[in-house]
Amino acid sequence: MSAQTDTPGSVTAVYQVSGMSCGHCEGSVSAEISEIPGVSSVKAVASSGEVTVVSAAPLDEAAVRAAVDEAGFELTGRA
Repeated sequence: MSAQTDTPGSVTAVYQVSGMSCGHCEGSVSAEISEIPGVSSVKAVASSGEVTVVSAAPLDEAAVRAAVDEAGFELTGRA
């Protein structure tokens, strides 16, 4: 449940998102989360519902939840 540090100055967090079923869904979620300041990469996988986010610092979960909601999906928590 804790964030992992991959490279100096970056934090990787994995979130669980429900409702994604295709590549378009992945793109929508990735695009919205990418708008959060400090995010350097997002990889969404519809088949598992996992969204991996790399950022400069730990993200506020409320901001991630709002981005996922904006994309039309539900953040169910950390993976």
